[in-house]
Amino acid sequence: MQNGIVPIVEPEVLPDGNHDLYTAMRVTEDVLAFVYKALADHHVYLEGTLLKPNMVTAGQSHSQKYSVEQNAVATVQTLQRTVPCAVPGIVFLSGGMSEIEATQNLNAINCVPGRKPWALTFSFGRALQASVIQTWDGKKTNVVSAQQELLKLAQANGAAALGKFEGNLQTALGGQSLFVANHTY
Repeated sequence: MQNGIVPIVEPEVLPDGNHDLYTAMRVTEDVLAFVYKALADHHVYLEGTLLKPNMVTAGQSHSQKYSVEQNAVATVQTLQRTVPCAVPGIVFLSGGMSEIEATQNLNAINCVPGRKPWALTFSFGRALQASVIQTWDGKKTNVVSAQQELLKLAQANGAAALGKFEGNLQTALGGQSLFVANHTY
């Protein structure tokens, strides 16, 4: 904190591929263990950081679709095995999930029983902005509608961050996947 900034550590295991949920768990565990070893080696003050990881899910091309509850348990177990309790918060990426899927997964993660010493919330890009941008469409006349869309998404994800999302989310893109294969930043 000597520079007055909060490091956001963002290791992401991409959802490209046909790996199953258990492979995603193992790979994410390996990545997070390496990250926290490196942070410890460099004496990073973990209490002043946030983790911004992927949710643990099977690859987009995998034939079996896992339930949001299975994804949530896999995600929480992975975090419990690797993320120090000194880290105050975990802000999830949406990883190309649809707006609804990302919100449902975040809610399910927060509903998994057991010890979760971190705040578990969201730092979604596409899953928070896609319907807003489509609704706005660059037109002044659509600004109010786009703002309403953003408010709806923010409220739903705020509830999901508390494990209180009730599943009623209707947006311009709804359940449409936002996954982009081989996406680079």
